[in-house]
Amino acid sequence: MKKIVNIAVPTSALVAVVFSVAAFTNTNAATNPEQVPSPVVSSAPASQPVDLTYAAEKSLPSVVYIKNTQNSKVQTVEYSDPFEDFFSDPFGGFFGRGQGGNNGRRQRQVQTPKRTAAGSGVIISADGYIVTNNHVVDGADELMVTLNDNKEYSARIIGADATTDLALIKIDAKQLPAIVIANSDNVKVGEWVLAVGNPLGLNNTVTAGIVSAKARTMGQGVQSMIQTDAAINQGNSGGALVNTRGELIGINAMIYSQTGSNIGYGFAIPTTIMNKVVDDLKQYGNVQRAMIGIKGSDVNAYVDSEKEKGNEVDLGTMEGIYIAEVVDDGAAAEAGLKKGDVITHIDGQKIKSFGELQNVIAQKRPGDKITINYLRDKKKKDATLTLKNEQGNTKVVKNADIDVLGGQFRAITDQQKEQLNIGYGLEVLKVSGGKLKDAGVPKGFIIQRANDQSIKSIEDLQKVVKDASTSKEPVLYVQGIYPTGKKGYFAVPLQNE
Repeated sequence: MKKIVNIAVPTSALVAVVFSVAAFTNTNAATNPEQVPSPVVSSAPASQPVDLTYAAEKSLPSVVYIKNTQNSKVQTVEYSDPFEDFFSDPFGGFFGRGQGGNNGRRQRQVQTPKRTAAGSGVIISADGYIVTNNHVVDGADELMVTLNDNKEYSARIIGADATTDLALIKIDAKQLPAIVIANSDNVKVGEWVLAVGNPLGLNNTVTAGIVSAKARTMGQGVQSMIQTDAAINQGNSGGALVNTRGELIGINAMIYSQTGSNIGYGFAIPTTIMNKVVDDLKQYGNVQRAMIGIKGSDVNAYVDSEKEKGNEVDLGTMEGIYIAEVVDDGAAAEAGLKKGDVITHIDGQKIKSFGELQNVIAQKRPGDKITINYLRDKKKKDATLTLKNEQGNTKVVKNADIDVLGGQFRAITDQQKEQLNIGYGLEVLKVSGGKLKDAGVPKGFIIQRANDQSIKSIEDLQKVVKDASTSKEPVLYVQGIYPTGKKGYFAVPLQNE
């Protein structure tokens, strides 16, 4: 698990760890008297500075409780036998002990207990779409959603993205109280906000605070978080951060804490990023992640690091992104950017930090064009970049379903196992106009491995296809056996040229 800063805690967890689901359980001002008084400010009310009751009333019905259940499973685990190498059986296991020479490593099957975890979610459409954190739903065998009025629904996962820690789920319901979504780019530091969720098992809880910072960089995932001092605790994960009008500005995701409890630092994923992720999950099944093709740091961080080495640096600015490396064949390289350049603006928007750069790029898709203003040797320049995907091109990367193969499959029979002397595999029952036909895979071929993974069921094949379709090399390398016993090997490209 990744650690963030000291300990950044996902707010559905019951322990101080990052981006893991909630802890699973077995089913059981002092003033200075000498200071000169400040001028009296007129029209300042003596009571609470802003009325947050409207925001609470508007947002509470849109926030739900999510229960994640992982059923009991049988798993194979490795364990150490420290005496195996001392007492290896010279009689080939006659006395019941396995052969030596395995460094004491053995395998056994264990039964895991049924486990549950909980978090929050936000209704974003009246027909049942709900946004939450990936770590709230990760690994779930069952998802139950409880509305503010205590109605319960079973939910299914539409899509999830570990990098942004967002997930989209759906329940079969109509006329739900969908929240109004605001543009998080318009949020100002210092404005009042509410955190709405289900912390520590206390359902329908609202806490208040202000926006403490924007575009906050936190680890390797979302690097443009909204920071707030509204109290956020375990169970708030996936809940709503709303403005004084009750409009959604972010999805609560984690806290910064050394104890696992709130100490005034909470972080939410901005709606500008959330909207893009939701649209991608609906349309493509995975996030279309655009790449600018550089590595670097904030200018002030680079200057400080050089000063520590005794070097004096003058880049012509103390704000922006210093380019330390330009990725070969990336968008920046094609546009002529070089190491040492400083990015100052994107599409006319001033860029002061990597967090702000990430916020802009996270809203783009491969193939989108952006205009960059930058400094080279303190001279102003500009360039137009065409953003690329993780595979280095501008194509849409769809999360391919098994249907893309154009085949029908079934697990091999006991008779086939005996006849061919194999233990498992999927028989290709039919080949239609899909990727299998293009690659020359025939009817009757038995798939045993794909991309170095054993294929024992249709579910195994489906997982490998999905993983391969979003990798840098979207190809399925299939190994198996013909009905005659002859071994075969095929490369099955998953993306259209």
